[in-house]
Amino acid sequence: MSESGSSGRVQPAQAGDPSRIGPYRIVGRLGAGGMGTVHAGVASDGTRVAVKVIHPSQAQEPEFRARFRREVDMSSRVTGPYLIPLLASDASAATPWLATEYVAGPTLNQQVLTHGRVTGPSLYAFAAATAQALAAVHAAGVVHRDVKPQNVILTSSGPRVLDFGIAHADDDTRVTSPGATTGTPGWISPEQYRTGATGPEGDMFAWGALVAYAATGRPPFGTGAPDAVAFRVMSGEPDLDGLPRPLREIVLRALAKEPGDRPTAADAGEECYELLAAQLIQAMHADTLFTRAEDMITAVWDIPPVDDPAWPRPVRRARRPWAGMVVVAAAVIGGLAGGVVALMPGKQESGRHGTSNASSVPASSSAVPSAPASSASASSSAAVPLPRSSATGAGASASTAASTSAEPKRARGERPASVENWAEARPARGRGEHDVARAVLRDQGALVRQLGDGIDLDPGAVTFHSPRGEVYLSYRLSSDEPGTMYAETEAAGLMCRTLREVVLRLHPELPYRAFVMVKESTDHDPQVTWDDDFLTDARCASDDDVDLGTVAAGTVWEPDGRGLGQAMVPSSDSAEIDVADRATRKIIERTNAMRAQLGTDRALGNAELKMGFDPAHSALYVWSDYGSWNQRQAAAWADMAAGETCRALMRQRAGAGDAWPYSRYAVAERGGSGYLMLRWGTAATLADCPV
Repeated sequence: MSESGSSGRVQPAQAGDPSRIGPYRIVGRLGAGGMGTVHAGVASDGTRVAVKVIHPSQAQEPEFRARFRREVDMSSRVTGPYLIPLLASDASAATPWLATEYVAGPTLNQQVLTHGRVTGPSLYAFAAATAQALAAVHAAGVVHRDVKPQNVILTSSGPRVLDFGIAHADDDTRVTSPGATTGTPGWISPEQYRTGATGPEGDMFAWGALVAYAATGRPPFGTGAPDAVAFRVMSGEPDLDGLPRPLREIVLRALAKEPGDRPTAADAGEECYELLAAQLIQAMHADTLFTRAEDMITAVWDIPPVDDPAWPRPVRRARRPWAGMVVVAAAVIGGLAGGVVALMPGKQESGRHGTSNASSVPASSSAVPSAPASSASASSSAAVPLPRSSATGAGASASTAASTSAEPKRARGERPASVENWAEARPARGRGEHDVARAVLRDQGALVRQLGDGIDLDPGAVTFHSPRGEVYLSYRLSSDEPGTMYAETEAAGLMCRTLREVVLRLHPELPYRAFVMVKESTDHDPQVTWDDDFLTDARCASDDDVDLGTVAAGTVWEPDGRGLGQAMVPSSDSAEIDVADRATRKIIERTNAMRAQLGTDRALGNAELKMGFDPAHSALYVWSDYGSWNQRQAAAWADMAAGETCRALMRQRAGAGDAWPYSRYAVAERGGSGYLMLRWGTAATLADCPV
């Protein structure tokens, strides 16, 4: 949420966005991130505010709520001219929120990328103001923990530091592995890499890197794979070429490897103000008198104001006509014997939703469990697996092939399902299809209850496309938040497992082999969000399919949050760093070449795409922190990343032989409730690698 609201451009509100939060009318969105969503709000007196709403998945954790409340209380005591003040908050709300003053301007990162580095007296003003901001933060007993170019807005009156003590209140829940670090590579202190320690000294290390970046346009420890950057931070010297000599000494002390050798924010600010005063004496008349340090900043600051158009006026939103239908549908499918009129023999379909009549439909004899738990829950609460096949075990088991008497109608390589195909699909016919429909709706209803109030998933009708061999499930979500990916992936995985049970074990005569999920909305056209083959999908195999999901050595391995946490610990092995650096560069290059296919609106780099090693399980992880792809886009990216990672392992093994211990790989993407495991496998030969 760092760069949200910095441009002055308000995005339209999305489905499920509130019309009011606390005392503020919501007129649109300013951005979104891993912590939640930033809404554009207007107070009763017309004041513009940025209202940050915590993600529902985080809001359900008592520990997170307590930490959020504590940090909001601490941050409310922080004041200063170069900070963005906290105006109001409610840590006890169903979804906690906080409101800050809205300021317009580019972030330092945007300024450098668009207009180049900060020069002249403005650079000294930047260094002095940001040091003063951190001094105010530290004086209140708060540690920022995420000082970086994306968290500094350059307003027309001077820089403003964002998100003091709040922006990453959820970091502790991301990785549970001991020694794992959080933050952005290049802006993390050596002691945090070594021990995980954070404190004011770590903020000052990041401040030194921040000033160097503003002056040179380059991170002082370079770019590349996170492990390579971490290695330079812990043992290398910073690149300060282009930093004016008067500032170099202060920045060098701030970038000292040992925390005790760094200046405090107050001392650094005082020194920078002295340098700024010297600049002013050279640039202005000697008799010019400044009574406040802020006046010096204003006198030399030459960042022009941004075009900040008028915000949309608050409007009263009409009540959606289908709002009551969601409640009815959820109550119906949660019953012991599910079913909708659209699925009954001889009934006419009414739109895509029907009315339940549980008494007229016999309960299915399927042995599908009513509320199966996620397969990831036992290993890591932060890892939510996407129900897609891993690179190994991609073929169907012998028992599966033998149990399916009908030849699948949809051949591999045929065009994927579309909304047009979904429109052609029909309600259930015959006992087998009715058993399938009832089992899917019953299990999805159990999932709705399991998800609780945090995410409102509303399963609709189950329909069938016999010529294509596809079973469709339509659904709605209460919002388009990134965190709803959790609900969608859980629903897809559950549907996959349900179809395996009912079709393969009870009704092998049915011609179906694929399942398709279609998201409906009143705000945009329906879209296909999932299209997969439940016969060959190893991720949703039942416990009896023991040959699915096995690695080449014959032992079962699945990636999890603990392994990913180990991979996030920077490596000090030169071979590992070299492999990760080369592989990450290739993945970044190919990701950006796929921007049109992925719907990505900007070039991605090492800040979003990262790689690391889990020595305990001989695994190489690659993960994305981008978090804005839908399921189909994430799957396409994961296929590419899995192939590149697998080939990187094999190339290294070809040169190093048995001395190279890594043979497993996993691809993950960050979602609203943790990292989602997308693809994984074991590389034995190059032929094993995904194409």
